[in-house]
Amino acid sequence: MSARLPVPGPGPGPATLLVIAKEPVPGRVKTRLTPPYTPREAAALAEAALADTLHTVSRTPARRRVLVLDGRPGPWLPPGFDVLPQSPGGLDDRIAAAFAHCGSGPALLVGMDTPQMTADLLAGVGGDDDHDAWFGPAADGGFWALGLADPTRAAALVRGVPMSTDRTGELQRHRLVAAGLAVRDLPVLRDVDTAADVGPVAARCPAGSRFAATVRALAGVAR
Repeated sequence: MSARLPVPGPGPGPATLLVIAKEPVPGRVKTRLTPPYTPREAAALAEAALADTLHTVSRTPARRRVLVLDGRPGPWLPPGFDVLPQSPGGLDDRIAAAFAHCGSGPALLVGMDTPQMTADLLAGVGGDDDHDAWFGPAADGGFWALGLADPTRAAALVRGVPMSTDRTGELQRHRLVAAGLAVRDLPVLRDVDTAADVGPVAARCPAGSRFAATVRALAGVAR
C-alpha cells in the first residue's frame, strides 16, 4: 500500500492572490481616458491592462488565484482563476469582502490598473516572509497592492478608509501600522487613471505586454 501524502496545512506558504476588477465594457471603464480616447478605445486599454495583470498573477506562485469581478468574465481570462462577484458597497467594502473569500493563510490583492506589474514584484509575499502586511503605494496617492498575513482582519483594517483620494494610500498604511502590523513596502507604481498616465505606464511594461501593444496601435489612429 502506498503511503498517503501529507495534506498541506494553512500555515505559511504562497499567498492567495486576488485581482479586483471591472469587466472592460465601453462606457463603464476608464471613463477618465475619454477624451482623447473614445469609450471603445478606453475599454480596449482597460482590457489589455487587465489581461496583463491576470497573466502576471498566473505566473506567480500562489495558494489560489481569484478574480473578484464586477461583470462577466471574457476571453481575456486565463485558466486557473476562481471567479467571484464583487460585493455591493464602496471600494473599501468591496476590498474587505474580497479578503473574506480567502480563508486562512496570507492573501494579496491587486487592481487592474498597473499592467507594468511583474511577478518579481509579488515574489516573497507570504512564504517565509515574517511581515504581517504588504503595501504597494501608487504614485497618485492611492495603492496598487494590499496584502495581509491574516485576511480575516481585513474588515477592521480597510473599511472606513476614504478611497480614490490623494491620501488614500497614506491613510490605509497608517491604519495597518496603527493596528500594530509589521508592514513590508512594495515599490511605487503608477496607475492608469488618465490619458497622461497611458504612455509612461506603457513604457515600463515588460516585453509582450498587451497594454503596450494596444497603446502603440492606438497611437496610429487619427483623432
